[in-house]
Amino acid sequence: MITHINTLTFNGLETKKVDLQAQISSGLPNFIIVGLPDKAIAESKERIRAAIQSIGLQLPPKRIVINLSPADLLKEGSHFDLPIALSILSVMGVVPAEKLKSYIVMGELGLDGAVLSVNGVLPAAIQAQKDNLGIICPYSCGSEAAWAKTNDVIAPKNLVELINHLKGSELLETPVTKEYISPTSTLDMADVKGQETAKRALEVAAAGAHNLLMVGPPGSGKSMLASRLVTILPPMTINEAIETSMIRSIAGELKENGICFSRPFQAPHHSASTPALVGGGRKGTPGEISLSHNGVLFLDELPEFNRPTLEALRQPLENGEIQISRVNAHTTFPANFQLIAAMNPCRCGHLGQKDKECTRAPICAQEYMSKISGPLLDRIDIKIEVPQVSPWELSEVKKGESSKVIQSRVIKARELQIARLRQLNITDINTNSQLKGKVLEEICQMDNDAEQLLIAFAEKNSMSARAYHRTLRLARTIADLQNESKILKLHIAEALSYRQSRYF
Repeated sequence: MITHINTLTFNGLETKKVDLQAQISSGLPNFIIVGLPDKAIAESKERIRAAIQSIGLQLPPKRIVINLSPADLLKEGSHFDLPIALSILSVMGVVPAEKLKSYIVMGELGLDGAVLSVNGVLPAAIQAQKDNLGIICPYSCGSEAAWAKTNDVIAPKNLVELINHLKGSELLETPVTKEYISPTSTLDMADVKGQETAKRALEVAAAGAHNLLMVGPPGSGKSMLASRLVTILPPMTINEAIETSMIRSIAGELKENGICFSRPFQAPHHSASTPALVGGGRKGTPGEISLSHNGVLFLDELPEFNRPTLEALRQPLENGEIQISRVNAHTTFPANFQLIAAMNPCRCGHLGQKDKECTRAPICAQEYMSKISGPLLDRIDIKIEVPQVSPWELSEVKKGESSKVIQSRVIKARELQIARLRQLNITDINTNSQLKGKVLEEICQMDNDAEQLLIAFAEKNSMSARAYHRTLRLARTIADLQNESKILKLHIAEALSYRQSRYF
């Protein structure tokens, strides 16, 4: 007798179906797993043997063969433990084989028969929903699977519970969806004193999901401003939250196995390697840019990052995805993130200051700035200077606008952008920063004075086509914040002011 169990393996966010076949036949006692299993799957034999013994059963003293089909596809992960165990139990007649055909099965087994948490349950459940199947997964991952709205979710704590449920003697409760609530943040834009230009630029960046670079001396508030950007961004939609959670599920970083609607904020250290930032490794795991999908990637001390690491950002900044090529796999992860970067004007940080002038200027600044290439800078929409805050501003008692007030304006601007795009039957983009081609030309219509100003500036400063179009998108966002249907001269002027800096 041969039984079949539905399970899967992963290539990035893509799920690959695996037909797990089990056969018990006469011959010398042996337990063989074939079909390109990795080390974790090869070691599963001992976990499965101990787990089955813990429920009072014994593996038959025969030849047990497990085949993972297709045989030429590499299979990785400990989530194959449970489907292998169920396939053997179904051949032994312990569980009904026919009933298992309507489920995708995944889970790791403990030596005591416990079904342990695994990565990737959310994308597996979504695949099960597409295939009109149920899913059997660990109890701790049940709420994660419930978000996919599959036909049937079975989430046992151990093998005994699962066997009793499949036999109908003791039915398990259906898991319910759970939302992960982030700890209450005390961060607020009202805490930032002075820096009105920077706060305005941050609001524009939030409204259109534009990339931003802040340049200023140490202690001027660059990191403080960046950390408060997420407080003025609109909450994620259900689709955005599920898409972001799928990436975190694959990476094993889904907190409390619940979906989070707060936008991610990733701030890797400048010593991070290229694979850590863009993803990769032997298994092709998602990196920081994919973990910040639909959120913010903050790179502090930008020139301190390795140059190849920074250059690797160019493709995802333009396309919204990262393609990782390895010998064993070619993986694509979504990476539609908002880049916020901060840096000093030179290595010592005092260039341009009256009291602490840089002693090696201009060589100090030239060496420091040269680490950032022109093509990367061209992809950053907003470049602003963040000067030192004066003692008079620091001693000011009156606070500025709160994050909630600014967020309300950002949400209105985002709603305008979405409504405009939906009128054109465009559903795959949501913000001005994603506008391209004919859509960009149709949406970013200027009056005559605005067009003349932009053309004159572009001609005088030899702007690239990319810089020209990014200025248009930026001006469109500024117009949306003022609820203007057309881009006016003042919108172009403000957008151009954000594209220029004395340091670049």
